[in-house]
Amino acid sequence: MPEHSSSVKSFDAKPHRSLFERLTALISPEPENRAELLDVLQDAHERNLIDADALSMIEGVFQVSDLSARDIMVPRSQMDVIDITKPIEEWMPEVLSTAHSRFPAIEGERDKVIGVLLAKDLLRYYAEDSFDVRDMLRPAVFIPESKRLNVLLRDFRANRNHMAIVVDEYGGVAGLITIEDVLEQIVGDIEDEYDFDEEEDNILAIEAGAHGARWRIKGLTEIEQFNEMLGTDFSDEDVDTIGGLVANHLSRVPRKGDAFNIKNFHFEVQRADPRQVHVLLVEKLPEVQSVEEA
Repeated sequence: MPEHSSSVKSFDAKPHRSLFERLTALISPEPENRAELLDVLQDAHERNLIDADALSMIEGVFQVSDLSARDIMVPRSQMDVIDITKPIEEWMPEVLSTAHSRFPAIEGERDKVIGVLLAKDLLRYYAEDSFDVRDMLRPAVFIPESKRLNVLLRDFRANRNHMAIVVDEYGGVAGLITIEDVLEQIVGDIEDEYDFDEEEDNILAIEAGAHGARWRIKGLTEIEQFNEMLGTDFSDEDVDTIGGLVANHLSRVPRKGDAFNIKNFHFEVQRADPRQVHVLLVEKLPEVQSVEEA
């Protein structure tokens, strides 16, 4: 009997909760879905219980599980690659100018990725009399466009990889993605000594959507550059950037997932924190849908 009563006591034991905690639970029920949880976190930020950086990273963690490789990959046309069928002297200047740590190695064409070359391995080119770049290549990792970023991040960590080649449903190379690209969805842009804020990176044309042309645009893109690239005439009298334009349109700081039309363009916020929008997906609508709506 003593053993039985002891067992029951152990089974029934529950963490002690204060009267305040129990009353709070009755008044404020726990969130039942992700949207409610994010609302609770947003409220916590507004009451200064968590800071903006912490809230932004928590939102980034949720976002990583929603995005796939195709959403953030570097498109095939913008990949910096080396073609090992050409003499090293031909592509070495590009390696030096781009200053990446890794380069996909192709054999004649971009669909024939045969490995990854680490820039540090090129030091042997200057130190050894005989140097065969093929011997320096590391195996390339190939992933489908649909691979979720949270799964990819786990694979990167488990296999100690830093780069993956993204392929489409037909096996063709669609782009590349790095572990840094994934982490930036959580902690924001990671800049190193070789990163430059070049205007040509602010607006990136991507695969056309259901209605037509689409672009991935940084929130800090100046309206003047946006107008020039997309042929629009948005005013820059009140605000200077596209992030400011959409904040004015919504009358608040944009949040991830916000979608709205301005003139004949559809805007969707892909990444934002409590202070500003970072990345927007913009799609040009047919003229018949050129109405402004929140």
